[in-house]
Amino acid sequence: MSNKHTYCIIMAGGIGSRFWPMSRTAHPKQFLDFLGHGRTLIQQTFDRFLSVCPAENIYVVTNEQYAPLVHQQLPQLQRTQVLLEPGRRNTAPCIAYANHAIAKRDPKALIITAPSDHLVKDEKEFQARLRIALDQAAAEDCLVTLGITPDRPDTGYGYIKFSHEGPADRSEVKRVQNFTEKPDHGTAQKFLDSGEYLWNSGIFIWSLTSIRKAFGKHLPEMEALFSTGENAYGTPMEAEFIAKIYGTCESISIDYGILEKADNVYVVAGDFGWSDLGTWGSLYTQLPKDANANAGTSRTVRIYDGKDNMVHVQDDRLVVLQGLEDYIVVSTPDALLICRKHDEQKIKGIVQELTKEVGEKYI
Repeated sequence: MSNKHTYCIIMAGGIGSRFWPMSRTAHPKQFLDFLGHGRTLIQQTFDRFLSVCPAENIYVVTNEQYAPLVHQQLPQLQRTQVLLEPGRRNTAPCIAYANHAIAKRDPKALIITAPSDHLVKDEKEFQARLRIALDQAAAEDCLVTLGITPDRPDTGYGYIKFSHEGPADRSEVKRVQNFTEKPDHGTAQKFLDSGEYLWNSGIFIWSLTSIRKAFGKHLPEMEALFSTGENAYGTPMEAEFIAKIYGTCESISIDYGILEKADNVYVVAGDFGWSDLGTWGSLYTQLPKDANANAGTSRTVRIYDGKDNMVHVQDDRLVVLQGLEDYIVVSTPDALLICRKHDEQKIKGIVQELTKEVGEKYI
């Protein structure tokens, strides 16, 4: 059952550079159907939250260049539900903007904040964990995140250390002790062995009152800046106001700006087939494999004497690989990537270098 006071903010402004050359600035990964489900990642995210809030309570925050893609893929949304950023300033300004837009409609709002490009396989379990988090957010002044039970020492995720303390009436809710951003392999293994850490999913739940209070305490300048436009939200003046202030906002994530500083953060652990689909390697874990653990997303791929490879071919060209082991191979009509899987975190930096060298033609 959806609740009229429950809202969802879907963050969809990123360019997904770790998924280059498939994800491009003009058409990033959240607008692609990576897994062949017939629905893009942002469409799947929208569908996922319809069971907890009505469609009119779902907001998408995205870069203004993606407005046509959002309206094309989510025609259910009214123009006022698509909040357009004039520039990329990380997640804290994005969330602050949406908070104020929602406050104009419903000061009693409970808000779920989620990225647009995550995968959830067990929707039923996800909904169950989400409802526990919503109940906790409604019960007291706190900030809640969904944590993922780790099954490997992954160095691409942030980690949450939790204590065994929590509300007496909600045993699934634990107090957060601290956050650790993307550890090295040895540290990640220690975290896994301890049983006291979860992956940070980047999915947050809080009341509008609690998150605005947190902004006021930890990012007061940002909160004050967005507060100066109270009369503009939901009106034709909104775009002009946002264009005027956005570039002056500090570029900072909600994690660094608020969650790592706050002392009222809880986590609800879950195991619902989650992946942030942040890299080709994370996509590899979600795809079917052949007898040699090769994952390919095209019928035109042939692999000989190779194993543990992730191969993606966007068009119908025949791709033949021989002797490769543990590589990512991605072919698009105008670019070819061949990268060792364990070096995939370097792709983002490579894309930045390419932008300097060849401009944005291939980016």
